[in-house]
Parts: sequence; C-alpha cells; structure tokens
Amino acid sequence: MSSVRLIAVPYHDGLEGVDRGRGPAGLLKAAGATSFETVGPIDPAAPEAARVFELARRLARCVHAAIADGAFPLVLAGDCDSCLGTVAGCGAGGLGVAWLDAHPDFDRPDDSRSGSLDAMGLALLTGDGWRALRGTVPGLAPIDEANVVLVGARDFEPGQRDRLEQSRIRRLEGNGFSGTDLRSALDGLRDRTGRIYLHIDLDVLDPSEGTANRYSAGGGLSAVQLLAAIAAVFERFDVVAAAITAYEPEADRDGRMAATGARVLAAVAAHGSGSGSGSGDPTT
Repeated sequence: MSSVRLIAVPYHDGLEGVDRGRGPAGLLKAAGATSFETVGPIDPAAPEAARVFELARRLARCVHAAIADGAFPLVLAGDCDSCLGTVAGCGAGGLGVAWLDAHPDFDRPDDSRSGSLDAMGLALLTGDGWRALRGTVPGLAPIDEANVVLVGARDFEPGQRDRLEQSRIRRLEGNGFSGTDLRSALDGLRDRTGRIYLHIDLDVLDPSEGTANRYSAGGGLSAVQLLAAIAAVFERFDVVAAAITAYEPEADRDGRMAATGARVLAAVAAHGSGSGSGSGDPTT
C-alpha cells in the first residue's frame, strides 16, 4: 500500500492566495488534512507566463520526489495549468490523461479570447503554445491527443467546440453520457496506454452539488457520477498522479463544495493509497 503525498499549489495566474489560489487551503481544511507540502514562493513581479512556468518546474520536482519515495502524488492547485508540472514530474512518455472539467481548457494563444493561461492547460499539455517555455520544464513532452479523454465539458466559448472536434481527443460532454459510454472511452484509452494522469477540475460537478468557482455551469456531473468515474479510472489504469483544481472559496457561499471537494479528495487519496474506497484518511 502506497502513502499519499499532498502537494498544494496555492496560486492563480501565478499569484499566491488569489481567487482560486485560496482553494487548496480550503480543501485541506475541509478534509482535515494536516500533512502536506507547498510549492513556492514565486516572485509576484515576474510576468504571468514566467510565474506559471516557474511553478511548473518547481511542482515537477515535488512530484518526481514523491514518486521516487514510493508515494502517490495528489496535487491540489488553483489553476489547471498546474498539469504541466504534475505530468513533467511523473514522466510524459506514453502517458494518458483523464481530464474532468466543465471547460475544454484547449485554447491556443493565437485563438484565446480571454488571454488566460489557465484556459490553455490541456492545449499546452498536448504540445500547443508557449513552445520555448514548455521546453524549460524538465520531463515535459507533448501528450498525444489520442491519449486524452475529456469528461464533462459543456461550457464553450465561440470556436472552442470546433477546435476540440478537429482534435483526436475523446469527448464525453456534460452529463448526458452513460456509465457504459465512460467505460468504453476509458477502455479505448487503455488499449493505448496503461499509465494515466487524472485531472479533476471541481467545476465538472453540477452546481446542485455546490459552487466550485465563478465559472461553474449547469449540466454537470453529480457527486455520485464523479466518484464512480474516479473509481473507473483507478480500476483500469496505473494512475501515476492526480490533481484536484479550481476551487474558489469565495464562490462557495454555503460551503457545500468544500464538503463535496473533501469527499473527492478522500476518494482519490484512498484509491491512490491502494485501499480502494472513498473513506480513507487523506493525510496518510
């Protein structure tokens, strides 16, 4: 049985403790977790992209060290572009990705309307955009689009769905897919690779489960569906690392998402430690 190493990345747009950057601390508190390490600090005066990629380099070292110690790295991050450091740390070669998110995060710099690097996470992971800075993250290499399953995306800006449809990413949009559809998509990915990175943006959940952040959108997964999807991933793959991202405490006015997020954290930690249930201690 493995230990679980919680790694907090409390940054949004490379700034510590801002907006979603407060999310890791909120989730750790809700889960009662007291043992974790924190990535940083980062020079706030550096340009945004420089901050984001410096965080990726530092996170990669933390993830690599956890794996070298025989621990399962579970990253709690403000932003989805933390995926760069997580994947680099566990080794991108031949890796698959299960990406659960209300948004595609597949913008390229040339197409982006928001200018947000956070909305480019999956594009960057598959080798599109910021080539020079991607090259500064040791261990980072492009993930084959065909090795990605995107689950729960439903909130698209103009052009975003078209770009996904032109890719080789397997998509299960919103919550209109069945358990059979999910198992089929994962089985297809398993035919290509046995190693996987599991990425959970909490706004993949429907707002009826709580408000993850200001970008939450209807038509998302129930907590039961999300926990079943997590179990299905662990049943089929060697999950080498996982991340839970995008929790914004200020948007969670009634605290329900903190409680739901703690359940998700406990489930991932239990599976990552090899106990296979959602009731494990996330600090072990």
